[in-house]
Amino acid sequence: MDQAELNTEQVLKRDIPWETYMTTKLISGTSLQLLRRYDNRPESYRAQLLDDDGPAYVRVFVSILRDIYKEETVEYVLALVDEMLTDCFGRVIGSYKRRADGIIANGEASNSKKKSTSIDDVLQGLVEWLCEQLKKPSHPSRGVPTAISCLAMLLKEPMVRSSFVQADGVKLLIPLISPASTQQSIQLLYETCLCVWLLSYYEPAVEYLATSRALPRLIDVVKSSTKEKVVRVVVLTLRNLLSKAAFGAQMIDHGLPQIVQSLKAQAWSDEDLLEALNQLEEGLKDKIKKLSSFDKYKQEVLLGQLDWSPMHKDNLFWRDNIKNFEENDFQILRVLITILDTSNDPRTLAVACYDLSQFIQHHPAGRIIVTDLKAKERVMKLMNHENPEVTKNALLCIQRLFLGAKYASFLQV
Repeated sequence: MDQAELNTEQVLKRDIPWETYMTTKLISGTSLQLLRRYDNRPESYRAQLLDDDGPAYVRVFVSILRDIYKEETVEYVLALVDEMLTDCFGRVIGSYKRRADGIIANGEASNSKKKSTSIDDVLQGLVEWLCEQLKKPSHPSRGVPTAISCLAMLLKEPMVRSSFVQADGVKLLIPLISPASTQQSIQLLYETCLCVWLLSYYEPAVEYLATSRALPRLIDVVKSSTKEKVVRVVVLTLRNLLSKAAFGAQMIDHGLPQIVQSLKAQAWSDEDLLEALNQLEEGLKDKIKKLSSFDKYKQEVLLGQLDWSPMHKDNLFWRDNIKNFEENDFQILRVLITILDTSNDPRTLAVACYDLSQFIQHHPAGRIIVTDLKAKERVMKLMNHENPEVTKNALLCIQRLFLGAKYASFLQV
């Protein structure tokens, strides 16, 4: 059997030469004693050890994963960590909290801070190591799934969420949010989405998610997945994000109301999922009522991600809202022009050029304003862009800039 196919139970049957590692100074004498007490013991006995000294064992496991590179040993310790976090992580935190409470009750407050720092440092070290696994897995097939599985348990703790965001870990989850087909990939997707759901309760993580591609990826998953547990955790995440940042407007632009209606028509057995779908649907309806078309347009521009949503080519939208572009010293127009310099997305560049041409056509002083804001030179550069959609709309913008509103109506895309 290929090693990559071994399950956790088989991996944990291995005999690891801990004494050899101590002789070569890869682990300390104290670590060896802890491992001898823990290794190859019944589950109930291990649980008691974690009750008594959970943080010390976390510290030992993290140090081994950092210092030892032998594949069999890494697999073994990953299996131990996975088992510990799945079954006993509450014991590790509970062990720490009981100690801290006992110290304070005995009047030894001076030591409580030291112990608090200890558990925080241990968890931070583990989180940093897990992030490294997501970047450069130490095992080709086990590294990423084990790291995600661990994070799905760890991120229940507020202190871990903070450490994970500080370690820039949120961006490492985004590429893993992708429709899955095999059983193994479905489980990885589920646990990844579980991590995002847990992070949706933590504002600094939400702020990062708002500037990433997390939302369209989550919507792609919920649209295509048939696995109930995956759909449930994504819908719960979307429900949490609906009222935060610009998520509501983006959900509407990505057609989520229609997707929710489609999901509600399916035969789900999970009552939590059905309730969450109803809540999400009602929330989206309220959001649609509150968001004017120009509010949605502003959100799109400020995010720097433009697409051919109907408003861009709707002349009625431009006639009704052209004066709104004057708000805050033409803030939205200035951002739109900045996008021409900063974006690498061809679709965004094409839509930005087209919107500038619409502004020129519909605003009485459009040509003068756009020229004063130095947009002409930026658009002219894009006339040589490799993408034909960008070239076409840059040309339209320049034509309208030179010809003016009197003749611009004859130019159609």
